[in-house]
Amino acid sequence: MTELPSDTTLTEDGFDEPARGRILLIACGALAREILALKRANGWEHMVLQCLPAKYHLYPEKITQAVEETVRENRDAYDEIFVVYADCGTGGLLQAKCAELGVEMVAGPHCYSFFEGSDTFAARDEITAFYLTDFLVKQFDAFVWKPMGLDRHPELRDMIFGNYTKLVYQAQVNDPALEAKARDCAARLGLDYEYRFTGYGDLKTALAARA
Repeated sequence: MTELPSDTTLTEDGFDEPARGRILLIACGALAREILALKRANGWEHMVLQCLPAKYHLYPEKITQAVEETVRENRDAYDEIFVVYADCGTGGLLQAKCAELGVEMVAGPHCYSFFEGSDTFAARDEITAFYLTDFLVKQFDAFVWKPMGLDRHPELRDMIFGNYTKLVYQAQVNDPALEAKARDCAARLGLDYEYRFTGYGDLKTALAARA
């Protein structure tokens, strides 16, 4: 399968014509493969996916404005718009904007929470864990290693990750190659490694409610 670039803006139908009776999913590009897999597996043909650039993970201050613009551009063409983001570092701004726009979004602080189930995640209270999902394992260098300058200054590792004790890989699919890469990521960061198969968690639940 061809890899999507990390900053891809993905649209299924280009919005050439109004799609009455359908639901527009405005989602983080980091969730594109998972959402498309759930759509295929469940026959959710009435859901149309538009992904904002995954690199907004690195610039959460851009998320709220981008979501608002996308909602306003498309609200007349769909019966419902659902925002497939959690708070994702917006400090409550995204939730407030969605309420203002009259659209719903996935509950929870971030995707690490809703993949595991927000209640389960909160109960763990793991303040010294660093989390990776399938997407972030695949894009580790682009989203972690290089943006943090560790490719140029590896001595920064202990300063940046000194308060972490373990790397938790929340796996959406069972892929030994990804697990091996996640183990390597933990070793590179000098952290203990823990594997958890989460599947799609609350992401599946939230989308199934609109089936």
